[in-house]
Amino acid sequence: MIKRFLKDRLLEKKRSVLLLGPRQTGKSTLCGSLDPDISLNCADSRDFLELAQNPDFLFQLIASKKPKLVFIDEAQKLPRIFNDIQIILDGGRHGTKFLLTGSSARKLRRGRANLLPGRMHTMYLSPLFCGELGFELDTADALAFGMLPGIRTEPDIKERKSLLASYAGTYLQEEIQAESLSRDIGQFGRFLRFAAAYNASVLDFGKLSSESGIRIKTASRYFEILEDTLIADRCEPFAKSEKKRLVQRPKYYFFDTGVLNGLLKNFTPSDDRKGLLFETLIYQQLTAMIQNSVDDASRLSYYRTEHGAEVDFILETRGRLFAIEVKASSNIGVSDLSGLESFGGFYGKSCHKIILYTGSRRRRLRDVEIFPWMEFFRDILMAKAL
Repeated sequence: MIKRFLKDRLLEKKRSVLLLGPRQTGKSTLCGSLDPDISLNCADSRDFLELAQNPDFLFQLIASKKPKLVFIDEAQKLPRIFNDIQIILDGGRHGTKFLLTGSSARKLRRGRANLLPGRMHTMYLSPLFCGELGFELDTADALAFGMLPGIRTEPDIKERKSLLASYAGTYLQEEIQAESLSRDIGQFGRFLRFAAAYNASVLDFGKLSSESGIRIKTASRYFEILEDTLIADRCEPFAKSEKKRLVQRPKYYFFDTGVLNGLLKNFTPSDDRKGLLFETLIYQQLTAMIQNSVDDASRLSYYRTEHGAEVDFILETRGRLFAIEVKASSNIGVSDLSGLESFGGFYGKSCHKIILYTGSRRRRLRDVEIFPWMEFFRDILMAKAL
């Protein structure tokens, strides 16, 4: 079993934890590896019915077994359970710690779940971070099939493709049922495919609505579903002031390249696709690294000027700023430095200018450090910055 970096942080937390993450990222496996005294699964009809039909069930279970650690999987399916947990935690007689998992913040909000502010930490689990694989990973394979644990441990290519293709179908079916969108299955499916096709671009509801044949308001509502179910994530524009930040539009990324390719029914990282797939992979890796970090104040954004100068990612963490350009190439030249030079002039302060590429040699060009992408995560961020 792959050891997740988040495991130690979960063990260190004295308070209860709500662990959110997209489906199949390994939340259940991770929490199960912590050897809970009691495990309940709200996706299991037997546990769900017991908890839903018997309001005293959880209280009786805690009173009889006096567990130190209780794991409740898919908690968003029964939002009421958060109120029961609050009563147990406030009583404090048994010193019980809860681990809850969920894949949809939307369902928790819709069910008016009490997320226990001050009593429970909310944490996130992404697909695998390259460090969890010992920094040994074939880049082309990751671009094609992503970083979900079940995919990375599956050796058969046909089975990988089948699993990733079925991910989209399962997601569509369950979210359509949850949102009462059965009449809209065709247009939601079209929207999902076009949203995947424009992955890693500036979020433009006008374009998405036009391509999908739906109203802008509907496109905005559908994208909100993608965000709330953690399928897609916004990357906000960088600015030196919050006021200026608000007038620019975010970019967005799907959470995994394999799931993205499954939606597009194309698992070939061809030359015309490789750049955006590599950018998406790096976004996922940066996000995973931040989520594994103890620094909750880390922030990830992107830089773009009205004249077209751009830097893919700006990472702010522990008082340091990294301007990161991503190149799906084994050759880097002076022409690749223009965006970083533009950002340096705009920012006006000391920062680390970085290019991550698919080559194998670390080097320096002017004031820019050029890294093989996994070496950057291993030697710079994991060891020194975080």
